[in-house]
Amino acid sequence: MSFTNFLETEILDHVFAGAAYTAPSTKYIALFTSAPGEAGGGTEVSGTGYARQAMAFTTSGDTTSNSGAVEFPTAGASWGTITHVGIFDASTSGNLMVYATLTASKAIADGDVFRVPAGDLDITLN
Repeated sequence: MSFTNFLETEILDHVFAGAAYTAPSTKYIALFTSAPGEAGGGTEVSGTGYARQAMAFTTSGDTTSNSGAVEFPTAGASWGTITHVGIFDASTSGNLMVYATLTASKAIADGDVFRVPAGDLDITLN
């Protein structure tokens, strides 16, 4: 996963300039049908039944991974083809912190459920 400009700045300010940064107590995974980038952007899903989902993490060494499975609500209409995921600091709006391209895109039709098994989303800092 790649860090966004927002998170890079927060980390650098915190570590090197002594500026306070309070990590969000809850992080939310979002689904995208077009690529976000360093400045955010992309096209987040907005179909019937879609909502960002809370995701918890466990860190070991230079990698943090989702500590539990995450399941999105059943799609009430087509959400399109999911190509990217991102982690936000809020359930709506907020700041995109990291993003990644899925290893395999997934078309979500009416009645489908998108799942992320525990340990399948890794964020590495090296």
